[in-house]
Amino acid sequence: MTSPQTHPADAHSLIRVQGARENNLRDVSIDLPKRRLTVFTGLSGSGKSSLVFDTIAAESRRLVNETYSSFLQGFMPSPQRPDVDRLEGLTTAIIVDQERMGSNPRSTVGTATDANAMLRILFSKAGSPHIGPANAFSFNIASASGAGALTVEQPDGSTKRERRSFTVQGGMCVRCEGLGVVHDADLTQFYDENLSLDEGAITIPGYKPGGWSVRYYAESGLVPADVPIRDFTPQQLHDFLHSEPRKVKFRGINSTYEGLVPKTRKSMLSKDRESMQPHIREFVDRAFTYVRCPECDGTRLNATARSSLVDGISLADACAMQISDLEQWVAGLSLPELAPLVDGLRELLHGLVDLGLGYLSLDRSSGSLSGGEAQRIKMVRQLGSPLTDVTYVFDEPTTGLHPHDIDRMNRLLLRLRDKGNTVLVVEHKPETIAIADLVVDLGPGPGARGGELVFTGTVEELASADTPTGRHLHDRARLKPAVRERTGVLEIRGADLHNLRDVDVDLPTGTLTVVTGVAGSGKSSLIHGSLAGREGVVIVDQGAIRGSRRSNPATYTGLLEPVRKAFAKANGVKPALFSPNSEGACPSCRGAGVIYSDVPTMAGVAVPCEVCEGRRFQAEVLEYRLGGKDISEVLLMPAAAALEFFSAGEAKVPAAVRILRRLVDVGLGYIALGQPLTTLSGGERQRLKLAVHMAGEGEVYVLDEPTTGLHLADVEAMLAMLDRLVDSGRTVIAIEHHQAVMAHADWLVDVGPGAGHDGGTVVFEGTPADLVAQARAGESTLTGAHLAEYVQS
Repeated sequence: MTSPQTHPADAHSLIRVQGARENNLRDVSIDLPKRRLTVFTGLSGSGKSSLVFDTIAAESRRLVNETYSSFLQGFMPSPQRPDVDRLEGLTTAIIVDQERMGSNPRSTVGTATDANAMLRILFSKAGSPHIGPANAFSFNIASASGAGALTVEQPDGSTKRERRSFTVQGGMCVRCEGLGVVHDADLTQFYDENLSLDEGAITIPGYKPGGWSVRYYAESGLVPADVPIRDFTPQQLHDFLHSEPRKVKFRGINSTYEGLVPKTRKSMLSKDRESMQPHIREFVDRAFTYVRCPECDGTRLNATARSSLVDGISLADACAMQISDLEQWVAGLSLPELAPLVDGLRELLHGLVDLGLGYLSLDRSSGSLSGGEAQRIKMVRQLGSPLTDVTYVFDEPTTGLHPHDIDRMNRLLLRLRDKGNTVLVVEHKPETIAIADLVVDLGPGPGARGGELVFTGTVEELASADTPTGRHLHDRARLKPAVRERTGVLEIRGADLHNLRDVDVDLPTGTLTVVTGVAGSGKSSLIHGSLAGREGVVIVDQGAIRGSRRSNPATYTGLLEPVRKAFAKANGVKPALFSPNSEGACPSCRGAGVIYSDVPTMAGVAVPCEVCEGRRFQAEVLEYRLGGKDISEVLLMPAAAALEFFSAGEAKVPAAVRILRRLVDVGLGYIALGQPLTTLSGGERQRLKLAVHMAGEGEVYVLDEPTTGLHLADVEAMLAMLDRLVDSGRTVIAIEHHQAVMAHADWLVDVGPGAGHDGGTVVFEGTPADLVAQARAGESTLTGAHLAEYVQS
């Protein structure tokens, strides 16, 4: 019997990369199998993301965008082709990264996952009393009605007047406009009553005397421009502050006039607070007080939408439930006529629970999610997708997960693969590396010392490979023979934020304390909610660093200042020449190195400046040198190379060395000094903040998962740095899931036992040795079981 011939289409089973040179990659060529799970690992900065995201995924997306019409492409960014000789076998790439979800204040977990849409259909079909279609349950649609006459032309040329009416039934709460909160305004923050408009009475950011925003009021004809606000008549003050929109003539042009308060609400409060520019955020915090809407009690829905019940539960009640509870409620519904809808909803909710997100609720604002939570939300949306034979690209999907939750994440990655998809994962955790069909290890070092393939093969082969990943793959920590003695305690009493249950706990000072527990157990609520704001406490989290897109590690850490002075002294010129934000800046790009196209109707595009070729400085400034290098070359240096450069010889700058040593100590030796802060990951941002705070006077440092984004080999360096902090007399409290950090702690606090309302209590306090001993005696928490398995006997 002869075997059938192989179909030509079956020959295309590889993604082929030849000569990739993006960022620090050094002519990387590799064949990746399709419909398999490939894990990319290597030291931080070794080139993993450059290969996976900036080469493979970027080219796939660019090619897909080119299939759209010219009109649509005009609204999309126009990225350049990656620096690679050849790419073959690409499929559509879906990137599931850790970028926080959209800043729209109307976006919730329910809307982001489509669970809210499915529930609205469920209530519109099965709710009692029946109040209307799915729109009647939407907090983004307001109820409206209208009537009027219109003229209809008849076939014979005559006309007929008819009366028509319409009604739109929505679920939006009118009081808060579907936001769940209302804003009380402090009018003293809007204006100075002792000044006139011409003198600058309006104190809102962006309102300057003579500017268009001020002329809008001064020339409206409704209020005087040369009279102090305190002397306005009651009607003038009302028109100035609270006027409803009305038509006015402004410089001969029909325009809409609106009072200062409603105009500011619409322009500023329509954005999520975290996405605001720092000065806008500060003004909003001063001028507006956010309170739960008294009309809808924060549910966003009007009374009619809340009145319809399914099995005794309203839509507002369902969205407020913990997702794990909501899954059980949906599973208990007996609605055979809606079986496909109910089954789809139950499967979606089960996916959220499976990914360790069962402690969330559907009404949780998506802007409040962490990067890891946002990534898992995006992942759930793909699990139910009918698409197959696509390439899924994940960026450290285990971020924020307790070891107990990593197994579930691994199963979901395998499910995506088994549906016939190609799964590419950038990851450091051994538990996820272990499920790979193929492991690609980049290195051998970070930055300029990386960018090469040092290993390609199976997990078993990696374990015996002489690479940083291979050598550390099966590392197991040892419990410390002795722990530090506490010098005192930080008392927490009656903590009840979010799911905490009146928690009392003493955190020792003068030690390294690790707070752990499953995701959603209440760790962050306990520590951030109880310690933030206390004297001497420094919170170092993974939040965005406030600053413009011109900001970089050199400016943020203060490194640029001593470097500028050293260049100026060596060349006998002004220090201002060596700042891309001052006199030395390229006049074309104004020191940005790129030209930004920020057109309101399309996504922003950054193109390298043709005048300075991305160097950011004027050509004459680059003629000045220090130690044989110009200022642009210094800003391209990784921190580790810069430390060596400024430590000796003509370029010796002790002040720069102190700052650079802290950057290297926190594991950022591979970061370029001039790299925009907007390109840093959450873990990198946190370590950069830590490097800055280490020079301060803080007594207690609170770190939020400091090992995020760190390679196995880098964790040891992070622990050594934490030891140096504690040995210098400080207290370090780390919220952490990594077993090596737990084992290294002087004191452990385990919060649990579960997530959401199943957590919120302290289930263990003591040394790591005590927790391991309990686990081996069969009296353990989830954390204890995983720690006992991890440490060496």
